[in-house]
Amino acid sequence: MISKKKALIGAIILIIITTVLNITVGNLIALQIGNKVIITKGTHEFYKGLKDEYGKLFTLKDYLVENYYQELDEHKLIEGAVRGMFESIDDPYTVYMNEKEYNDLITRTQGTYGGIGIIVTPGEDGYVTVVSPIEDTPGERAGIKTGDKIIKVDGQDIFGEKLDQAVDIMKGEPGTPVTLSILREGAKEFIELNITREEIRLKTVRSEVLENDIGYIRLTAFDEETANDFRQHLTDLDEKNIQGLIVDLRNNPGGLLTTCIEIADMLLGDQVIVYTEDRHGVRKVEKSDKEKVDYPLVLLVNEGSASASEILAGAVKDGEAGTIIGTTTFGKGLVQQFKPLSDGTGFKFTVSQYYTPDGNYIHGTGIDPDIEVKLPEDLEGQEVEGEDDTQLQKAIEVMLEKIGN
Repeated sequence: MISKKKALIGAIILIIITTVLNITVGNLIALQIGNKVIITKGTHEFYKGLKDEYGKLFTLKDYLVENYYQELDEHKLIEGAVRGMFESIDDPYTVYMNEKEYNDLITRTQGTYGGIGIIVTPGEDGYVTVVSPIEDTPGERAGIKTGDKIIKVDGQDIFGEKLDQAVDIMKGEPGTPVTLSILREGAKEFIELNITREEIRLKTVRSEVLENDIGYIRLTAFDEETANDFRQHLTDLDEKNIQGLIVDLRNNPGGLLTTCIEIADMLLGDQVIVYTEDRHGVRKVEKSDKEKVDYPLVLLVNEGSASASEILAGAVKDGEAGTIIGTTTFGKGLVQQFKPLSDGTGFKFTVSQYYTPDGNYIHGTGIDPDIEVKLPEDLEGQEVEGEDDTQLQKAIEVMLEKIGN
């Protein structure tokens, strides 16, 4: 039996030790006494669990580092292991991204970047070739034209086979200068253009008034700015007294769920837009309010309409708020989140499934249009307009019936 005096002395000693070490008994992990280190049972079990679960990874990494015939980059090995972990999930929407890949994702969702505002592609001759300058950007104002070959950026040679690298060099902080060396058909020598970068806004919305006062809005993505742009275009069309609205979602791969919900709320009355469920069965329902457009609605979709595009189409179809025209959509019924890591890398992962208002899970099947219309076979996969765009022509025909013309 330990006397009260000895117990008190022991308690005082323990308090002194833990105070000096700046730890508490509950958080005590290890304590060195002489040449021995004493750890708690919980700590022992924790590290034993690490060895059992990750020992194979550590062992193989160390073996390769020691025995491979060339010196290996250990950081690269770890990055590869992390990427492989995500790939093993076998979900194309759950991925690990290096710093560049993650920054590119953020750029796409924000809809803005620092640069000169040109769209480029690898040319058949191996040069970086301008597809088109974006309207009212430094590139357009500097006189860059479709077909121009960009040979150098700030004196550095660039090539079409390394397009991503070339684009990265042209991008930069707004207000900073960049010099392009351009080869133009018919020119006898290189054209040197000194351009100051600006914040470039990726335009995801465009609109016009078609025949018989039919409004037309084209959505190419759902980024952070799309909802505000859509609202402005919708207001402009309202002021022109449109009688009906065609929303074109063809080849729109989706984007932010929040943006999609905001746009759906402008078009739909009091109804469910979409609901999601996670692995635990937790359901989140998104609804629109009573306010909506007061004219007929037609949506254009095709096999390139995915994710947020399908959410909007599903809400319109199930709510009988409009007519869907085109071909069956892509069929992506999963919701992702993305998260940054402290070293600049990041990842996105699937967190839930989504369902249309009537409870349809469209992953792998897509949404069938109310009226199926295909483009002419010889024009599939191409940009079409005018009478060649049979899907739009059908949408106009249906809209004329709706508005009584």
